[in-house]
Amino acid sequence: MSNRKPETGGFFQRDWTWQPPAFTPAYKTSILRSPKKALMSLNNGPSEITGPVFGHSEIGELDNDLLLNFSSNGELPVGERIIVHGRVLDERGRPVPGALLEFWQANAGGRYRHKKESYIAPLDPNFGGCGRTITDENGAYSFRTVKPGPYPWPNGVNDWRPAHIHFSVFGHGFAQRLITQMYFEGDPLIWKCPIVQAIPDEDAVRQLVAPLDMANTIPMDSIAYKFDIVLRGRRSTLFENRLEGN
Repeated sequence: MSNRKPETGGFFQRDWTWQPPAFTPAYKTSILRSPKKALMSLNNGPSEITGPVFGHSEIGELDNDLLLNFSSNGELPVGERIIVHGRVLDERGRPVPGALLEFWQANAGGRYRHKKESYIAPLDPNFGGCGRTITDENGAYSFRTVKPGPYPWPNGVNDWRPAHIHFSVFGHGFAQRLITQMYFEGDPLIWKCPIVQAIPDEDAVRQLVAPLDMANTIPMDSIAYKFDIVLRGRRSTLFENRLEGN
């Protein structure tokens, strides 16, 4: 955990042209989730800025290894083995150590291990699809997994989600949680997704796309992708729970 004192000065303002509008009819669930009244600004109270602190002792040895943390009898999950790594940074590009990252995803066939999952792709008995880790003193993180598959969703007649991994970033207070998604470089479904199309700035979309990182691949083992997360500022990573109405 970092001993760096929390910032008390002003933060960079959010660039609203960078953010998608809350009401986007082509993304059907935004119709009900977007606000119907004027927004209000509320100050943070003790419940928002204090709360449980997540320590390294709470992280299991295999929590950041989705290849092994759900496998049984020595069997490995099916799919393309990948490493995802990057850094969590503040708006000034400084590392954010001690942040708890949780990640979850579909399996290589595009199916989630969830009781309400309706996609006909098969479950993988050796893949749970979730894990977590804590950023080190340089704000760095990494985990092993399989590359998730795309899947259909009932937004339109033939809408498909591109392959993606969900990220949850916890800070040091109870309400300090941000949620985003990571896409994969070269996936043609990214630009066809109604959720992605709701983002007005192509550079903002590209910031959600993890580039292939051959320098950190393991030969004959795993391909690597690099995904940095910027918490605040005019060019912060887009976070789903920062959009008004979410």
